[in-house]
Amino acid sequence: MSSPFELKWGILGCGWIASVFTKDLLLDPANRGAGDIKHTVVAAGTSSSVPRAEKFLSDCGVPEGTAAAYGTYESLVNDPNVDIIYVATPHSHHFPHVLLALNAGKHVLCEKPFTVNADQAKILFDVAKQKNLFIMEAVWTRFFPLSIEVRELVKSGKIGEVKRVLSDLSLLNEVETAFPPENRMVNMDLAGGALLDLGVYSLTWVFQILYHLDENPKTPKVVSHVQKYGGTGCDETTTVVCQFEKSTGIAMTSFRVGQDVDGEGTGGPAIRIYGTKGEIQVAHPAYKPVKYRVILRKEEGGAGEWIEKKDEGGSMYWQADGCARAIRDGKLECEVMPWKETVSVMEVMDETRRQGDLKYPEAIESTAH
Repeated sequence: MSSPFELKWGILGCGWIASVFTKDLLLDPANRGAGDIKHTVVAAGTSSSVPRAEKFLSDCGVPEGTAAAYGTYESLVNDPNVDIIYVATPHSHHFPHVLLALNAGKHVLCEKPFTVNADQAKILFDVAKQKNLFIMEAVWTRFFPLSIEVRELVKSGKIGEVKRVLSDLSLLNEVETAFPPENRMVNMDLAGGALLDLGVYSLTWVFQILYHLDENPKTPKVVSHVQKYGGTGCDETTTVVCQFEKSTGIAMTSFRVGQDVDGEGTGGPAIRIYGTKGEIQVAHPAYKPVKYRVILRKEEGGAGEWIEKKDEGGSMYWQADGCARAIRDGKLECEVMPWKETVSVMEVMDETRRQGDLKYPEAIESTAH
């Protein structure tokens, strides 16, 4: 029996999302049926200090003495023991940080949204191709067994031909008190706003059904409405209608109003996939779905029971497994979240922002490198 393929990770950015991901890397892949691969955290870096990186590694449970701590991103990406860099900085800084890793010869998994705009994404994919390096947007939701199962149900024709997908990720907040102006959720200098932070998940469900499963996918036409937050000018509530050739996707997002206000599911399903024979409903939250059900005509079975699929940890390891297998097999991209699809989603968000006159500072929209 061959040994599992080992992928050695360097963590760039030591915030909350990085801690969730790092803790998940430490879980035994064999417990989720992924004994063919192994993840090892060998380094972490911040832009501020070595002690902060050391504390991050310790807090995440990385065994003492097994990983290097760095106080600059440059030193992290140049560590010869690192195979792949996980970029977990604010999305306003993804473009330069991914470039830094690629230019150091490292594979990359970059948090969503991949970049601030589609032009930046195209440049990163071009550089990765030139350097023969793997790169992927970290849309973890796409790799969940539940998401895969729903896609398989759609492909099987269980609900007929899909004509519409309605998706919502909205979280109730008293915005003025929940997010001070410097908070990344509302800070324009950090590409703040509901669309890029939350809406990308709503679009994920639209795209993984109406685009990903299409044999000849094309970026949809867009009609959108943006409501801005007066405090900083970012978007607080945004609706995007994606007009595909034979179907429609409606992606909604907000950090002002909520989709599941009481946390009891009384707001109804977060995602509804409508077909000519029935529908599939997926419960809130859109980013980490744990249950779904199929509803058919009454004479064909009616509403099925909710099917739950819960994972251990933070459930971010599925995407890491996808990276490991793709790199092991010599691939530059993963078929679950291909480059072309990342660019298409970014183009939809670009057009949504254009229609809503939502512009970020030139410093973070820039493609200069």
